[in-house]
Amino acid sequence: MLHSNLYADIIIPVPIPQLFTYLINIDMVEKCKIGVRVIVPFGKTKIYTGIVRKIHSTTPVYNTKEIISVLDDEQIISDIQLKFWDWIKDYYMCTLGDVFKAALPAGLKLESETNISLKDDFDFADLTKNELSLAQALKIGKTTRIKDIQTDFDFNLIPYVKKLVDKGVITAQEKVNQKYKPKIDTFLSLSTDLLNETNLVKALASLKKAKKQSELLMNFIYISKYGSELFDGLKPSSEIKKSDFIKHSNGSSAMVKELVTKGFILQEKKEVDRIIIEKKEIIKSRELNKYQVKAINEINEFFQQKDVVLLHGITSSGKTEIYIKLIEEQLKRNKQVLYLLPEIALTAQIINRLRNVFGDKVGIYHSKFNDSERVEIWKKLNENSENSYQIILGVRSSVFLPFKNLGLVIIDEEHENTYKQYDPAPRYNARDASVVLAKFSGAKVLMGTATPAMETFFNAKSEKYAFVELNKRYADIELPEILIADTREARRKKQMKSMFAPLLVKSIENALQNKEQVILFQNRRGFSPFLECDTCGWIPKCEYCDVSLTYHKHNGNLVCHYCGYTDSATRKCKACGDMAMRSKGFGTEKIEDEILELFPQAVVARMDLDTTGSKNAYSRIISDFENHNIDILIGTQMVSKGLDFDNVSVVGIMNADNLLNFPNFRAFERSFQLMAQVSGRAGRKNKRGKVIIQTSDKKHPVIKNVIENDYSSLFFSQLEERRLFKYPPFYKIIVISLRHKDKFITDSASDALAVILKHIFKENVLGPEYPVISRIKNMYFKNIIIKIDKAKSAVKAKLLIHKSVESVKENEKFKYVNFVFDVDPM
Repeated sequence: MLHSNLYADIIIPVPIPQLFTYLINIDMVEKCKIGVRVIVPFGKTKIYTGIVRKIHSTTPVYNTKEIISVLDDEQIISDIQLKFWDWIKDYYMCTLGDVFKAALPAGLKLESETNISLKDDFDFADLTKNELSLAQALKIGKTTRIKDIQTDFDFNLIPYVKKLVDKGVITAQEKVNQKYKPKIDTFLSLSTDLLNETNLVKALASLKKAKKQSELLMNFIYISKYGSELFDGLKPSSEIKKSDFIKHSNGSSAMVKELVTKGFILQEKKEVDRIIIEKKEIIKSRELNKYQVKAINEINEFFQQKDVVLLHGITSSGKTEIYIKLIEEQLKRNKQVLYLLPEIALTAQIINRLRNVFGDKVGIYHSKFNDSERVEIWKKLNENSENSYQIILGVRSSVFLPFKNLGLVIIDEEHENTYKQYDPAPRYNARDASVVLAKFSGAKVLMGTATPAMETFFNAKSEKYAFVELNKRYADIELPEILIADTREARRKKQMKSMFAPLLVKSIENALQNKEQVILFQNRRGFSPFLECDTCGWIPKCEYCDVSLTYHKHNGNLVCHYCGYTDSATRKCKACGDMAMRSKGFGTEKIEDEILELFPQAVVARMDLDTTGSKNAYSRIISDFENHNIDILIGTQMVSKGLDFDNVSVVGIMNADNLLNFPNFRAFERSFQLMAQVSGRAGRKNKRGKVIIQTSDKKHPVIKNVIENDYSSLFFSQLEERRLFKYPPFYKIIVISLRHKDKFITDSASDALAVILKHIFKENVLGPEYPVISRIKNMYFKNIIIKIDKAKSAVKAKLLIHKSVESVKENEKFKYVNFVFDVDPM
């Protein structure tokens, strides 16, 4: 093969901080462009999909491998996206490979996998026990994927595969997998010959002896002309999906095949969309009230001067209607809109409101879609055609989609911590990243919330962002009445019914009698946080993490919420042998259990991670609650995030103390946000809602702020504390987490790094300290916190941190220590 004198620097989806240079063959020069996907060899045997980042003629000092093939005719990653990837890499201290893995749907990434087979002239002599076990699991001439048989062994197969290849016992080959396959359906249409009445009569006459085929043909003509409203509403069409026709005509595939063979019906295979958007009648967006009109005018005025506007609107003030009006303005300019939401649960309700106004111009993007569906959304957006989405409603990963003409980014509930990615890298915050994406795209950003993040409100107060306030509820709905249930006093008087104070029980009772709905909020899933032996105090813990196991009553299991380890729950203590194991504390599952005891006639549902695992679980629960099929909804923070229900009269916050006493500098801020947000679910047009906060500390200043809906007092009191103790918004925080399976090595490496960092950053380095949970999946964790003054260069600080880590890695002892960076942790 002829070589050009051109080379391509490729992004490979591996966490290595460099690009990899490959030779471009002459026949690929025209197709090989920046931003296209290529197939490249990597290492001795692997094959990966890479992205071309740079094309040049500088010959590397090492022998370069050739690009195997170019997958795209045009850019799949735009110049703006590549610039955005570079920013994510630099700001969040990760690699381009990390960003690549997060940004592209898995279906667009081809990777090779190792297939092994037994040679027919193998010799089992001199094999170790593990080598022999692996060889005996294989069959001559039959290829087996390593990942398919790994679960049958209690040791890692990879080292033994290499040894058996070296000994000539097995062969190993790399096979490239195409993960995405277009969905193909078969469509039927009437032969054009039969459109002539004479030909149709002849055709039916020829089927005289085949009565069922004759009936099926007449059925096809009828359904294609008039549809089948009696059977699930199949619409008239000249082309009918084969499976639909068989279903609606009571025919069979064999009978259809006969009609196709005889030329009466034509059959054609076509690529179809996996995501079908039901056609709806478009309705006009609602008229805004005078407060909303004032707010939208201010937003548009500020967009002339500022790129980012914060809309601080109290709960139920009609922020979504303002968003819709702004989207309408963008579509008139032929611009695209990214509408970010913090939780998949919210997309289920918001999508209906948007599709009522914008129809099939709206697409959804989140993790509940499978790989193929995500690829289709990506491709549809990348086409930039008439059928392309103009609005994307999505969660944090939507910032990586290939927008061609982005005009506006809306960040709803901008304060939510779910905009932050925790694991794996890149540990980005979609709120902050989308501001940068909008800047690169020449777009504007609107952040909306009733309870702003401290940093966002500070940016607005210091005029970095513009600020618009909306402090009137839509349709004059009153703010809810917030009452305190003193659990300390209720326990002293022995008035508590399980975990319910008398005030909450009475309020729920009244709501149910009035055919109204109730939301109960507890930010902990499961039945109870742990079991404990009443005799000796033993608590079941995870074998792989330093954390107690959470009891889940529905399946009788104790589960680790960090690694997934599961053990069966038992009354018998494994330490002392007594039948004295008791559940302690409570989660959403236990509340569900107890509420059914108190109100057996009520229809109760739970919305947490355990009940929303399937693709449509969120939509189903929310739809049932909207349609009043559920009386009491119990949930974690999912229920606090911007959902609108018109029949909720009571909201119960089960345990405010857990929120307020969490060991984090953001505890008071997060407590206020969660309590204020979940309180906002109460109330409707003709009746004031009621919120019951259960706490043992009724005089706590944050609870006072929530009752008075006084965000400003909370903000200014917290601001002084953060200034004093060097926290955001005055200082940036970077956490370096060191991880290794050996505790001594983790300790030694973290001590060595801390010495170097303290020499550079002085008293602004905290630690090393073990986090609250110091071992997860048998890896020991130790954290070092660095505080960087906002007035100083963060770029220079990050460079010094990278150099410090590299100097520690030079020690052979610390070669396999994992250094994880978390910039702006939540």
